[in-house]
Amino acid sequence: MNRLSPLDAAHRAAGAKMVEFGGWDMPLEYTGTLDEHMACRTSAVMFDVSHLGTVRVDGPDALERLQAAFTNDLDKIGPGRAQYTHLLDDRDASVLDDIIVWWHLDDHDTFDVMPNASNTARVIDAIGGDDITASRALIAVQGPQALQLATAVYPAIESVGRFRVERCSLDGIDGLVAGTGYTGEAGVEISVPADHATAVWDALLAAGVPPAGLGARDTLRLEAGLPLHGNELGAGITPLQAGLGWVVAWSKPSFRGRDALAAERDAGVARLLRGIVTEGRRPPRSGCVVTIGGEPVGAVTSGNFSPVLGHGIALAFLPPETEDGTPVGIDVRGTVIDGSVCATPFI
Repeated sequence: MNRLSPLDAAHRAAGAKMVEFGGWDMPLEYTGTLDEHMACRTSAVMFDVSHLGTVRVDGPDALERLQAAFTNDLDKIGPGRAQYTHLLDDRDASVLDDIIVWWHLDDHDTFDVMPNASNTARVIDAIGGDDITASRALIAVQGPQALQLATAVYPAIESVGRFRVERCSLDGIDGLVAGTGYTGEAGVEISVPADHATAVWDALLAAGVPPAGLGARDTLRLEAGLPLHGNELGAGITPLQAGLGWVVAWSKPSFRGRDALAAERDAGVARLLRGIVTEGRRPPRSGCVVTIGGEPVGAVTSGNFSPVLGHGIALAFLPPETEDGTPVGIDVRGTVIDGSVCATPFI
């Protein structure tokens, strides 16, 4: 049986289309993916992202444990900040998971580590800690008006900058808020106790923030050129191949997978994640073969129609020497659609 979000009843009462995602029942859409996507780009929406894991790591050795496991360097930030990082396979430097770490401001020895839905167990194996996923809900408020509207509910959000972490309170409901998200827009993610999740959700609704589902979250992250674990990250894919070398702190003497990743760095990557824009509204899809001059050179990892641009966009691993503007073909069910390589983000 799939796990249920603390907000499951609210989604069903609102008429959401529910789907299985990472072992959870989650809302795919409410009024429609296109409408929800554009609402996020022009105003604000909120997503239930409670399916993401939360691993609480604390104690005097907590920082040391995270530093030994993850690629990025927490010493670059400090308490009251969040950081994007990777957990690698020691053998080949594959990305076992990409993660956001929230470093508590009021307790310098406490971290909330947020893995992808299905990867919580492997992250705990690497760093220890306690799985507190079931005790909280996680609500992402995203869009150009997100901070303004969310501040009406949580006044403390006004001071939460990008990748900052703060405490917040609503009618005695204590929570934790971070200036993070997965849409390419401004916004915050709010962690609240599970048994108070509906009250916070309803307060945000009353403040003028409509809900959006995972369908829009995926098209938004694709327009922003953000990787999805299982597509652009995962088995056989390293941070360097994904174009995410900035998430690797080579100054650290050690972290999981460092030696294997250093060997790839020194030899040079065999492929590199690139963006592709296509002509017309027909979207490229994951797995479609990409050709240059009629010769197969890679495959689409994520593809869809861009609501903002009005044409197809895709991510694909291509030969590292491929230049921006290179014409490509993408085989979509036997029909080749024309496109060209481009830098990301797409918007």
